[in-house]
Amino acid sequence: MSAREAVAAVSGRFTEHRPAARPAPPDGPLGWSGYAESRARAAARTGEEESVLYGTAVVGDRECVLVSFEFGFLGGSLGRRTGDLLEAAYALAGERRLPLVSLVATGGSRMQEGMIALIQLQRVARASALLRAEGLPQIAVLRDPTTGGGWATLGAGSDVVLALPGAQVGFAGSRVRPAGADPYAYTAEGQWEAGQIDAVVPPDELAGTLGRWLTVLAATGPATAAPVPGALSDTGLPATGWDAVEQARAAARPRAAAYLDAYFTYRLPLNGDRCGGTDPGLLCGVGLRDGRPVAYAAQCGTATRPAGYRTAARVVRLADRLGIPVLTLIDTPGAANDAAAERAGAGAAIAEVFAAVAAARVPVTTLVIGEGGSGGALALAAPDNTHVTADSYFSVIAPELAAAILKRGPDEVRATAGQLRLRPQDLVELGVARSVVGPAGAAGAGGPAGAAGAED
Repeated sequence: MSAREAVAAVSGRFTEHRPAARPAPPDGPLGWSGYAESRARAAARTGEEESVLYGTAVVGDRECVLVSFEFGFLGGSLGRRTGDLLEAAYALAGERRLPLVSLVATGGSRMQEGMIALIQLQRVARASALLRAEGLPQIAVLRDPTTGGGWATLGAGSDVVLALPGAQVGFAGSRVRPAGADPYAYTAEGQWEAGQIDAVVPPDELAGTLGRWLTVLAATGPATAAPVPGALSDTGLPATGWDAVEQARAAARPRAAAYLDAYFTYRLPLNGDRCGGTDPGLLCGVGLRDGRPVAYAAQCGTATRPAGYRTAARVVRLADRLGIPVLTLIDTPGAANDAAAERAGAGAAIAEVFAAVAAARVPVTTLVIGEGGSGGALALAAPDNTHVTADSYFSVIAPELAAAILKRGPDEVRATAGQLRLRPQDLVELGVARSVVGPAGAAGAGGPAGAAGAED
């Protein structure tokens, strides 16, 4: 697609902005012989004056500043004039308090302008940082190709990164990669698997997906606490500590995906830790609940891996910057503790989540829906705003491991579970949880109603 075709694919209302160009030598800052003719041919072929255009647009029912690259103009490369236009686009978004959406298709920096082209990346990075500091979201759509500095600034530097199927995506373009490099690693699908892209979106779904993202990210007004989800089972309170453990480990117990589907009108995933890792056992994203955006990080019953914790921290920090309340669902036997997890920085990743939750200025609401195993679960828990279901438990450590640490035999595990006081009703009595939440948000013993408890 051309730049204007890409704009038309996502918006029916686009008003282009064209700031006056500053004077420049015909053959550019380096005096590159033939550069003026190359630009003239590119302009004649594409009808564009530069490799990027921008303006205000309406996507779905939300206004934004829209940037679109013209790959047919010298490979969508970034030169000084491109930097001028991009900086102006970011400034316009800041002035009008609008999200910025970039439809990227670029081969990187423009060779004919040398280092003057390369330092435009610094200008883009600064403009992006200023917009981020103003609490305005940035969304990138990666077209084919998105490589070099365009990927390393407008693309990977955005809050949400979407890509079209089959798009070439990577810092290294096709002509500068090592011989024998796996080509899949440089595709949208490969980057998604590596946790660098949030979603690969078919072209016919792109406008709708962008519209939904703009809806959930364009929060206005002070963030109020998310209501606590109602329990999805009518399991009664456990009689003993071991009963609580068995109820939480029951195969038929509702899991995170079921809670999220019941809670949100729709939800949009945020995928990966941006460090090369993903964790399918931790669902993250932003959804719409009663017309309000709520960010979420939900454990799915498995041992949470470092990539999962880093992704959760990324979501909490993003929500905090944009003023969106956060919901966390806890369900894990604990943090992954194998050698691979240690090499991947398990301790540092868990610390990131603790820090993100502790520093959050937006309300964080937590519901324990299954196992709450040690610090690997506590990292996602909101201090003073954690609730539990009747089929959950929360413990300093699993009863079996507690017994092993205390040098007790297997026959003492059940008794140890009782001593740990890990039942839902124990957690309320100890002040660890605010309430036991029942079906449809009804409170169980020892606490306020789920929804009301989160709003206090």
